[in-house]
Formats: sequence, C-alpha cells, structure tokens
Amino acid sequence: MKRVIVILLAIGTLVPSYMQAGNEDRIGTAGATQLLINPWARSSALANSNIATVHGIEGAFLNVAGLAFTRKTELMFTNTNWMKGSGISINAIGLSQRVGESGVLGLSVMSVDFGDLVSSTENVPEGDGSTFSVNNLNIGLSYAKEFSNSIYGGMTVRMISESIFNAKASGVAFDAGIQYVSGERDQIHFGITLKNVGPPISFNGDGLSFQTTLDNGTIVTAEQRSATHEIPSLIQIGVGYDFVLAESHDLTATGAFVSNAFSRDNFALGLEYSFKNMFILRGGYQLESGGESNSNRTTFLTGLTAGVSLQAPIGKNGGAIGFDYTYRDTSPFDGVHSVGVRIDI
Repeated sequence: MKRVIVILLAIGTLVPSYMQAGNEDRIGTAGATQLLINPWARSSALANSNIATVHGIEGAFLNVAGLAFTRKTELMFTNTNWMKGSGISINAIGLSQRVGESGVLGLSVMSVDFGDLVSSTENVPEGDGSTFSVNNLNIGLSYAKEFSNSIYGGMTVRMISESIFNAKASGVAFDAGIQYVSGERDQIHFGITLKNVGPPISFNGDGLSFQTTLDNGTIVTAEQRSATHEIPSLIQIGVGYDFVLAESHDLTATGAFVSNAFSRDNFALGLEYSFKNMFILRGGYQLESGGESNSNRTTFLTGLTAGVSLQAPIGKNGGAIGFDYTYRDTSPFDGVHSVGVRIDI
C-alpha cells in the first residue's frame, strides 16, 4: 500500500509541469469543458474545496476515493439552473452501491440542456424560424476501495458526448484519486486527485460538409477537417480538519489547490457546520490566481458559494433522506442555483 501512495504522490508532483498548469495562453482552447462543471449541490456549496472530505456518490466528480465511504446504497439527483437567465439547466443523477466488504461501485450521469436554439445561416442571420438542440452528456463508471482504516482510493472511466443535429464529438476521460485519514478521532484529512486525463476529441458529421463547384463546372461535396481539442486535465490537492465542538455539533474546515492545464490555478476554502447531522450549513470561496477583480477574471463565477441541507433518518440501519440547496454567485447573470435530493438506504 505504501508503494501505491508513493506512486500517486509522485504523479501529483510531476503532472502539473507536464500539463503546463496555469498557462494563461491555453485559456479557452480545451474541449469538453462540461467536465469542469460540478453538478452536485453539497460539494459545490463548499466551492469544491472538500477534495479530502467528500463522501459518497459526489466523489465521482470531486475525488473518486470518497465513493468508498458509501454506507450501503446511495442515490442522488440534482437539478441546476446554470447562469440563471440563460435558459441552461443541468441534470445529474448518481448511484453508488457497496460490493463486498471494502469495494463500492458508482454510476453517475450529467446532462446539459441548452434549450431550443434558433437556426440561422449566412443568408438569414436573424434566424429561419426553425430550431435545433445541443446535447452535452457524460457518463461515469467508478470503483473505489477501502485499502485500510486510513487509506481509500478509486478510479473513474467517463464517456463524453457532445452533439448538435449535424455534428458530434465523443471521447473518454479517466480520473483517479486517494484520500488519507489520520488523527486520534480521524479528524485530519488529505486528498489528491487527477482528473480528465484522456485523448483529444474532434467533431465530425454533415455539419462540416459543404458543396463547391470545380473549375470545370462539376459540383462536389467537400468535408472540412475539425481541429482536435484536448480535454481540460487538472490535479487537485485538498486538506480537511474536523473540529471538536459541543455534543451534536460538528464543524469541518476544508481547503484545496487546483492546478489546471487550460486555465489559471485556483484556491478554495470551505466550512461546513452540522447539527445532529440533520441540519447542515455550508459556505465557501474560490479564488482564481490572478483574477482578483472582474476586469481580469476568466470565469463568470465570482467565488462565493453557500448551501443548506435538511435530512432525516429513515429505517433502523442508519439510512437517511436529505434535501439540498446551493447558490453560487456569478457576474454577470443571476447566479447558479442547485436543488438536490439524496437517499441513503
């Protein structure tokens, strides 16, 4: 197991230089950037800072090692009003199931709905009266394992699909992560994850074809070659600490560093307060390196996040049902709103 830890830490040290992390010259050049969107309410309320403490199916996005903490069976659904006012919504559903004493399988699906878009051409730029839809979908299959009382690890294979009515692109990405728990009360947490590693993607289809006339008058159909786009690889390192409070009161502080291959690096902080594990408040802030003001920020997310969860026990074996809400501040638009339901049985 020590060898596994050494290998993963070595990857964490070497990968950032390989990915040219934080290179501003590469901003906006990646494909499949849907992979950067956290569709889950609970972890997004902490500004994605809980790399080291995320548990259950949400780990399939943030750190797959956290999937290993699934008690038995967990089902989660979240709907996100992305950039309120834009008409974009995101639906995510996830299922995790313990298999054996130490292994957990997870399935997660995220779909982005852009609504109906008006068709236009060079001759009719204002629209010809017809509409079309854009489909963004990714499906992740994850496996995580408890290697010891302190060490957890896992991997995800993610299928990517993006399409409009006459062009499409598909690809595959891989995630890997570990979590380490220490302290007399298991109050110290450490996590590291490598995300979105895979081959470049490109579009193909009739949308890249056009008709042209040769010098001899022959009409032929030609096809343009789509440029390839690398997917937005990144590495995340996180820490967490559980504070001792009065009985029935829990407080966890989290922090993370995100090294991006196609955008600036990020720092995130989060704080979660829980009362009897029934009422939970969360807040976070994400800071973009070099993006302290609106004038030089490369993301519409301003950094502020907040959320609340209400959950109640079900059954006699520790199960629970919970309702989640999260708000992420943006400029422009009217924020990002996420509403979710979680069932643990």
